Amino acid sequence: MKIHNHPVSRCLVVAAWVSAALLAGCDSTAAPAGGGMPPGGMPPGGMPGGGMPVVEVGVVTLELQPVALVSELPGRTVSTVVAELRPQVGGIVRERLFAEGADVKAGQLLYRIDAAPYQATLDSAKAALAKARANLDTLRPKAARYGELAEIKAVSQQDNDDALASLKQAEADVASARASLDTATINLAYTRVTAPVSGRIGRSAVTVGALVTAGQSVALATIQQVDPIYVDLTQASADALRLKRAFEAGRSQAVVKLTLEDGSRYAHEGRLQFADITVNTGTGTVALRAVFPNPKGELLPGMYVRAALEERGAEAALLVPQRGVSRNAKGEPTVLVVGEGNKVAQRVIAVGRPVGDSWLVTGGLAAGERVIVEGSGKVGPDAVVKPVPVGTTVAAQANPAARPGV
Repeated sequence: MKIHNHPVSRCLVVAAWVSAALLAGCDSTAAPAGGGMPPGGMPPGGMPGGGMPVVEVGVVTLELQPVALVSELPGRTVSTVVAELRPQVGGIVRERLFAEGADVKAGQLLYRIDAAPYQATLDSAKAALAKARANLDTLRPKAARYGELAEIKAVSQQDNDDALASLKQAEADVASARASLDTATINLAYTRVTAPVSGRIGRSAVTVGALVTAGQSVALATIQQVDPIYVDLTQASADALRLKRAFEAGRSQAVVKLTLEDGSRYAHEGRLQFADITVNTGTGTVALRAVFPNPKGELLPGMYVRAALEERGAEAALLVPQRGVSRNAKGEPTVLVVGEGNKVAQRVIAVGRPVGDSWLVTGGLAAGERVIVEGSGKVGPDAVVKPVPVGTTVAAQANPAARPGV
């Protein structure tokens, strides 16, 4: 290359030589000979020596423990006695003698229906009875005299028979008049509508001045007894069979506890009264009924409640958290167990009923085994893990700065 001796050209060439020397020096320090690890460094994504990090998982160690078995069932409260008031006679309502929603006693007067027509019918029946009795009083001695005369042949047998027939007809008239009088008396009494049972009365369907008819479809009002009160429950037929066997074996008592709609516990315990004798073919359930004291009227008919039927349970059982149980392709429950050398193994287990947030283990696991309940999605069978008791794994991974030595 021809280099001009111009001063500016000589300066440019010198600057180019200096830049090339600096670049060569940087390359020699960035890649030391032999491709070794930088002093004090660590391979990206690895541990000292080039190994992969061990995954931490949360485990629980299974222990035998006493378990109280409780069956929770949905239910509705039902009045023990329901009496619908309907008029037995027709007429105009003249008075309503109760406060809606109040407690009433059996026999208490609730409505008055216009009694004037029924009083008139009663008076007429009394008069008819008096007339029939007067006629009977006349015919009775006449028939007696005709009987005596017929014995001595003083009157014909036909006249005697006619006198006896007239007497019997008069007796029948008296009986009929007496029955009419009784009917009129009953109808007059029906104008006073009274409470057939004691309980709490609801709203009135009629007001003063309304026309009512005998046996109408609409009830005047409804009286319900709520102390005690029923709770109707439904239970799967298989569970009902198991509960029946528990009763027979003495492992359960007919004690029922209630949880109300707002989540609070009802203060009084109830007792299971009966189970239905048939299974609902549509739902496969059996109807149960429990009875509860209700002194404060806290339970109202129609409320939704949850009832707990307690059993004695098992004195030594294994529970596995539900979050540690999954299902395989066959639908079988499986868990990941940490075995010797902290190696993971998948185990098919058998579970029974749920107990809180756990499953009751009936097979496949033993006391002392460690089941993965956190981090199972990051590991699989044959993986080596670092088991950490539940309660420390999540906190440590969520806040790495909190780990000692970091």
